[in-house]
Amino acid sequence: MLLLENERSFMKTTQVRVFVGFGILSIFAATIFIVNRFTFDGIELRLRHNDPVFVSKGKVIYDENCASCHGINLRGQQNWRVRKEDDKLPAPPHDETGHTWHHSGALLIELTKQGLNAIAGPDYKTDMPAYENILSDEDIVAVLSYIKSTWPEEIIKRHDGLE
Repeated sequence: MLLLENERSFMKTTQVRVFVGFGILSIFAATIFIVNRFTFDGIELRLRHNDPVFVSKGKVIYDENCASCHGINLRGQQNWRVRKEDDKLPAPPHDETGHTWHHSGALLIELTKQGLNAIAGPDYKTDMPAYENILSDEDIVAVLSYIKSTWPEEIIKRHDGLE
């Protein structure tokens, strides 16, 4: 009889520990999710390609800050996969022919804000500036939202799968 009571007590204690552990894990996962959905100044990381305000604002900012290298039609520079004599890559296209949509919105925001050197290392040769002191976080999200809005629906869906 004592053995049976000890087993019940052990089972109850184990169930409580599993329940508490699962609760703590759930809170941790939710916290990670919430923190990862927001960045920098509290701007939501999700690109807003369906938001006409963000898209139109992003187009203006793109034309002023990005089009000179990435092209007015987002087509990038010629031979963008071949390094130039200075060992830098030409600006890639941001349309569906490029690789922009292969990266999550969070990474695109970080690359735009911090610059390629923050990700690839200080020795990486690039003409791409960091926009941290040029554009606000909201402006960066707007530019990337504009870019995403130009992609075909199939590419948008694939990119959404990265988010």
